[in-house]
Amino acid sequence: MAKKESTFINMVSTLVVITAVAAFALAGVYELTKEPIARAKMAKKIAALNQVLPEFDTVISEKISFLGMAMPLEFNFAMKDGDTIGIAIETYTMMGFSGLIKAMVGFEPDGTIIDVVHLEHKETPGLGDKIEKKKSNWSDQYKGKHPETFDLKVTKDGGEIDAITAATITSRAYSDAVNRAFIAFKEQKGESNHE
Repeated sequence: MAKKESTFINMVSTLVVITAVAAFALAGVYELTKEPIARAKMAKKIAALNQVLPEFDTVISEKISFLGMAMPLEFNFAMKDGDTIGIAIETYTMMGFSGLIKAMVGFEPDGTIIDVVHLEHKETPGLGDKIEKKKSNWSDQYKGKHPETFDLKVTKDGGEIDAITAATITSRAYSDAVNRAFIAFKEQKGESNHE
């Protein structure tokens, strides 16, 4: 029995076949998980809206881009009996210890913060993940505060937000996201036709 020598063409063709099989497998897994992931994200968004807004009967959502912001922010105008009763803004910061943090900030029409809730982060478990309401009540210190009279910076930076112990970077980042939402709220307020 003669041994078949490995040739460059044999190696390349084997690699192509393996790559094609892997690509088809990944595409199949993506198709299977795409819808459940989208449903889970939508459920999380709805839960966040219910948490940061007063009781509403409809929500009008609109993505708005702002000069100097890397990504557009999603505004969710909460309506009851035809009146705007609150605005929830999906905001972000890139300043987290592990990068991107997304949050939902609910505002009363006058700019007072109703509540805040995280949407997405990759902060350190046991430290920075205390921005999650199920892990601590740290984010409750934003509730009922108006950013024009309450400094959203952490106390180490001269503000009024107590940082999470051993997670000052995450605390600064979260405050940055909340402040970004308020800046956008103020810029948009004069242009809204949802009031």
